[in-house]
Amino acid sequence: MTKDQELTPEKVVKYFIDEFKPKIKDIKIKERAAGSKKNKTPSIWMKIDNSAFKGAVKHLCDLQFPHLAIISGNDLGKTIELIYHFTLNYGNRLGEINLNISVELPKSKPKIETICDYIPGALITEREKQEFLGVKIIGIPDDRRLFLPDDIPKGIYPWRRDETGPEKLYKNLHEVKK
Repeated sequence: MTKDQELTPEKVVKYFIDEFKPKIKDIKIKERAAGSKKNKTPSIWMKIDNSAFKGAVKHLCDLQFPHLAIISGNDLGKTIELIYHFTLNYGNRLGEINLNISVELPKSKPKIETICDYIPGALITEREKQEFLGVKIIGIPDDRRLFLPDDIPKGIYPWRRDETGPEKLYKNLHEVKK
């Protein structure tokens, strides 16, 4: 697909399948109607192997520079899922396409390469995932703490649901004697 062709969700899916088919675990196109006129916005949901993720972001930037809204993260038990929420055709009213690329990282060693070399604006949301989920972002240009206060010990990750989560920091006021 060339940059001059009009992007459709189907063309975007084909663009990724042609390059990464064995590394794509799942890919779906969904539409959601919103607003009083019920205009539909297409969303592509793609799960990709961590080993192909950085290449997929480069591939995306070769197609069209995307708008990265945020990276969301979930503790799924044995893995941590990161979902990168991109928009293609950003600012093109009724022509935008949402592209959500998810990767699962083993919780025993959650690490992923930074995408700041392709999308510099990813820095803040990558730092957030380091602090709140304990994901090591390899190659991040600035890995200092930004969100958590200094009195939260290193190794405590507020969005985790395991022994590294925040439970030991809670104070159960109802159990305190007066």
